[in-house]
Amino acid sequence: MIISKDINPERDFYYLGAKVIDVLSQNKNKDFSLIDIYAIIKESENISLNLFSLTLDWLFIAGAISKIENGKIITCF
Repeated sequence: MIISKDINPERDFYYLGAKVIDVLSQNKNKDFSLIDIYAIIKESENISLNLFSLTLDWLFIAGAISKIENGKIITCF
């Protein structure tokens, strides 16, 4: 679910997507693999790999990332 009143906001795609975008935008010159970004997010949030991959799917649908090539995320911003 994208937004739900029954779960913590830290589990919403909007919140987690913002965290991923924050990591990507702070380090525009560095190439990040999926695992690198997951490890950075995991330090501050208790997120499963499944929820992380769903967040990336949501970011792709929203147009924030264009594709994942060779394990690297390509941003649209």
